[in-house]
Amino acid sequence: MRRSYLIGVDLGTSATKAALYTPDGSLVAEASAEVPLRHPAPGVVEQEQEDFYTTAAQTVRRIVQESGIDATEIAGIGFDSQMAGIGSVDEDFRPAARFDSWLDMRCQDYIDALRRDHGAIVTRLTGCPPTCAHAPKMLWWKHERPEEYARIARFVAPAGFVAGRLAGLKAQDAFIDHTFLHFTGVADAKAGAWSDELLGRLGIDRGRLPKIVAPTDIVGETRPETARDFGLPPGVPIVAGAGDTAASALGAGIVRPGMLFDVAGTASVLAACTDRFVADSERRTLLTMRSLIPGLWHPLAYIGGGGLALRWFRDQFAAPGNDAPGEADRLYDALIDEAAGIAPGADGLFFSPHLGGRICPADPERRGAWRGFSWGHTRAHFVRSMLEGVAFEYASYLRILDDLVPGLAHTESRVVGGGARSAVWNQIKADVLDVPYRRLPRDDIATWGSALVAGHAVGLIPDMAEAAARASEPKETAVSPRPENVASYRRLVQDYIAWQDSMDAR
Repeated sequence: MRRSYLIGVDLGTSATKAALYTPDGSLVAEASAEVPLRHPAPGVVEQEQEDFYTTAAQTVRRIVQESGIDATEIAGIGFDSQMAGIGSVDEDFRPAARFDSWLDMRCQDYIDALRRDHGAIVTRLTGCPPTCAHAPKMLWWKHERPEEYARIARFVAPAGFVAGRLAGLKAQDAFIDHTFLHFTGVADAKAGAWSDELLGRLGIDRGRLPKIVAPTDIVGETRPETARDFGLPPGVPIVAGAGDTAASALGAGIVRPGMLFDVAGTASVLAACTDRFVADSERRTLLTMRSLIPGLWHPLAYIGGGGLALRWFRDQFAAPGNDAPGEADRLYDALIDEAAGIAPGADGLFFSPHLGGRICPADPERRGAWRGFSWGHTRAHFVRSMLEGVAFEYASYLRILDDLVPGLAHTESRVVGGGARSAVWNQIKADVLDVPYRRLPRDDIATWGSALVAGHAVGLIPDMAEAAARASEPKETAVSPRPENVASYRRLVQDYIAWQDSMDAR
């Protein structure tokens, strides 16, 4: 029987999603399951690694059953996962400790030490400034939990853990794919290899690091004892997969230099696409991730709570405690409709969206702020300033990118997430960034990206870039920048950047 279906599994921070596709990107079935976050003490955020495996098994089994297909027709399975946290396995590929989430800040002292003593070289080689990611977490385990550290045979990411468990790997076969390398703190990302210099400087044991593979490498096949958990037959090829942001960028069709990718969700992420590796060593704002398309890279930065800030405003000043079905969306729409009636610049009102600290560049003590409000400002002005504040922050990222990659033309921005459905917000971003904005026709971009990788690995999808571009072509007409607003916003962006810089100087 011809194998003609692909499975992509997205192992997120709070949920696992699985989806079944045909090679042309048609969605056949999808399912999701919640993954618990554990808070055993203030500031501690952990997860059970077995929860990643069991939820992946549950959701894959469900989509196979609900689709009604013959499971022997499944050609391959690929995983993507959250990127900055780190897990670990013992020699038998069983969890050696709980997964150390990217939300867990126990390693802050080690982040500070890396920034102070090694920040320039870490940024230059990995493409990412020291942040709450693998290296400081590994150092925390080494120095603060030596007994547990002694049990760790290899550090792994969630995607590598689940794929490895499914394939029946041992610790010596543990892997990490090269889309994660910027977050490791100890890799030469451009070379796609561990850096002896960084390992030596930081005192991290190479023997506890997994091997580095390409996302399209086949790392094994489903085995009888694990295949049953997933409702799959033995022998299904398992692909190494990728980080969730890389899989999402591919699923969104971000496959040409100059394209932008806006994830307008709880966090607000803006990624670009270039044909060269760049390291933001001076500002340490952008981090550069390897694309799933060979030869391409994704410089990106993000706001920890862009959409979350708007939710906070809604809850505090629109209808506190109103959780009726559909009411949240109605309130968002009403607030944004009010903001649409305010002129660009919100009559001099500026908003800084860093309510929980600034992430890019790292300033955990930064907090949100408004500047310039007076008696004449209304609720609509405050909402308008919040929408513009996120766009201004995005513009500051592009200013840095333009310095690093002179002459890069920004051709279009594709947007996903809850904020993507707001035509008003898309127009503001288009005007501020001076780039057309296009909402994607699909929301399942991470699972589709992982399925694409699996399809390429097993030979069903010869050209990932072409397949991604075709399947994710936006159907809606692009929101075009308005020249009169572009000119006004250019000055306002400069004022916003100067304001943020003045806070940095304090």
